[in-house]
Order: sequence, then C-alpha cells, then structure tokens
Amino acid sequence: MAIGINIITNGPCMELTKDMFELIFPQGLFEWFELTDGRSDEQQVYFTLTEKDLPPISNADLKIVARKFHDVTMTDCPLRGKRTRLTFRRRDWKLEGQAEYLKRDIPLCFPGIQREQAFAAFLQAPSRD
Repeated sequence: MAIGINIITNGPCMELTKDMFELIFPQGLFEWFELTDGRSDEQQVYFTLTEKDLPPISNADLKIVARKFHDVTMTDCPLRGKRTRLTFRRRDWKLEGQAEYLKRDIPLCFPGIQREQAFAAFLQAPSRD
C-alpha cells in the first residue's frame, strides 16, 4: 500500500511506499501512527506522523466528546547527511462525563535509545575517574 507522500529533492519527485518507510522507522511504529507529511530542504528532512484515531477505551458505550492533538518534535539519525526532524502528532480523547483527557501510552523513545543517551552522557562527562 503506497503512502501518499512525495519527497521533493533537487531532481524529480519520488514517491515512497509504506514498506520503504518500515525499513527506516522503528518496528511497530505504523501500528499506531500514519505518515501524513514528508519533505526535505537543503539541510533537513521532515516527517510528520499522526496517531491513528484508536481511543484507548474498552467500554464501547462511552461516548467520545472531544479530540485534540499535541505535537512532539525530535531530531533523529541523519538521512543522507541531512538532519532528520520527526514530528509526532499525539491524540488525546475526552469521554463524556469525565474531566480528564485519555491518551495512549506509546513510548517515543524506542528500545536501545535510552542506553545510547546514557553512554553519550558518560563520554561527555568532564571526569571519568
């Protein structure tokens, strides 16, 4: 299934498929998110992934009365020498009769990243005695 995203480079436009993106992004990401935008300029590549409208409720009788988004943007590994910026559009749902919004607990720091950050901090420490 093709995702309708075109990456514009200095040359012709290139259409990428979901299979190609699954090679780049962490496994399981497309279970919860859809790629909704992608573009690049001379220095950066930008991707926007929007959380699917799958409320984390088990009771089908509860009515959703409001939805809202909040964006989380992070820098990822470079692609072809360009900085990669990922924006995750996270969803929140409000149920009828409840004051708080619900959100799905999806970790955006994937396995292995936390250890890499700790190791990088160790290497940058002024003294390792």
